[in-house]
Amino acid sequence: MNRTAEIKRKTKETDIALTFAIDGTGKGEIASGIGFFDHMLEGFARHGFFDLTLSVNGDLHVDGHHTVEDTGIVLGQAIKEAVGDKTGIRRYGFFILPMDDALCLCAVDLCGRPYLDFACEWKAERVGTLDTELIKEFFQAVSYSAGMNIHIRMLAGENTHHMTEAMFKAFGKALDMATGMDERITDVLSTKGSLA
Repeated sequence: MNRTAEIKRKTKETDIALTFAIDGTGKGEIASGIGFFDHMLEGFARHGFFDLTLSVNGDLHVDGHHTVEDTGIVLGQAIKEAVGDKTGIRRYGFFILPMDDALCLCAVDLCGRPYLDFACEWKAERVGTLDTELIKEFFQAVSYSAGMNIHIRMLAGENTHHMTEAMFKAFGKALDMATGMDERITDVLSTKGSLA
């Protein structure tokens, strides 16, 4: 089974090329123009064992909003395409990830319906050149493009770098669980018979 996707999206605000493989080794080659955002996506790929390449040429002379949100849109599209009809996948995934002072819970459902519940109070407005308010925008975009239910709860944390990194890694671990195959599931894990 080849669970991969290649997505290109070009607007007046961003030009994005992304490849995504669910059954990867955790290799990330990321160039968004926002260094800390690259670091977070590399952590997502590494800890989810996904292969992810990303190139973004965005209007960073304005701010980082379009770059971050549009990357979320494209990543969500890639996840949706790579998962396919969802036959045999576990559907649900969850992880509680500690990183020093930070403790983040992430739970996902690849149900076909978008929903984001995001509970995090940032301690700083920015990490590097990434505005922390854009992190919710990123996950909102992933949720809607992928048709994925995402719950994120920051259970503890003082350092914004640690909190953000725990969040992206927890998301990678939860998504890895949800996309994992289970031989007991011979169709889709739904009483409706569909996860669309």
